[in-house]
Amino acid sequence: MPPSVIPKTSILRRFRRNRRGSAAVEFALVAPMFFAVLFAIIELALIFFASQILETVTQDTARLILTGQAQNAGFTQAQFKNEVCAKLVTMFDCTNGVSIDVQSYKSFDLANIADPIDAGKNFVPPNNYLPGGPGDVVVVRLFYKWPLFVTGLGFNPANIAGNKRLLTATAAFQNEPY
Repeated sequence: MPPSVIPKTSILRRFRRNRRGSAAVEFALVAPMFFAVLFAIIELALIFFASQILETVTQDTARLILTGQAQNAGFTQAQFKNEVCAKLVTMFDCTNGVSIDVQSYKSFDLANIADPIDAGKNFVPPNNYLPGGPGDVVVVRLFYKWPLFVTGLGFNPANIAGNKRLLTATAAFQNEPY
């Protein structure tokens, strides 16, 4: 039978039975969602990893204040930041990106931790360096504006303007009687 005479029902039956290329079509339908979820998972893992590094560095450098080493050496905010930056060697632009806030109080109930994000979702860095003396309560906070990349796919963990996530690490302690 010539091709022009083949019944239309026969052509539809053959088309329905032909499975070549179905995997490619199915993958094309699923791939955008798969890659969006995959990249979101990678982005969250990087945020979590960077937060843990910042938290560890905060604990390590806050120990200089806790034990009185920073006070006895007469550290300025810049010198304390140099100590922080010496420990943040990967994943961070420490010199231009890390903000440090060190506040001292006479007791824990007097501690006042203000949110550094204003109503317009802008980061307003608290620029304090008051390490206190023996027995004072001290709160050390480090901030870093982490850039985000996978936000155009419907997932946006940004909490500040400029498509960034503010990472915050805090250590609160009472200075030793050095």
